[in-house]
Amino acid sequence: QLHLVESGGGLVQPGGSLRLSCQASGFTLDYYVIAWFRQAPGKEREGVSCISNNGKNTNYADSVKGRFTISSDNAENTIYLQMNSLEPEDTAVYYCAAGRVASMKSWAYDFWGQGTQVTVSS
Repeated sequence: QLHLVESGGGLVQPGGSLRLSCQASGFTLDYYVIAWFRQAPGKEREGVSCISNNGKNTNYADSVKGRFTISSDNAENTIYLQMNSLEPEDTAVYYCAAGRVASMKSWAYDFWGQGTQVTVSS
């Protein structure tokens, strides 16, 4: 059974950093695109970043470009999201998702983790 588990969320001050991890089990990243999404209270889920199955192609939402970096360790079956220069507007539940097509749209992804809370506040 395909399974995704996020970790690494928490409370951080504005300007700080966090690294989120997405551990996959039951399948290999070699055959899936992985994306990070986030959802803030009262807002729609939005795509943050995605990475191709071979780790060579990445995409970012304009709001996080230059601050967030997605990477993959296929040997460990883990995807990371390094988040720097965090802002209060980054506060949300962050989800990782697996699918077959690279997209920043949630409908493109078949498998989802349970999410991890990121709170940016002083």
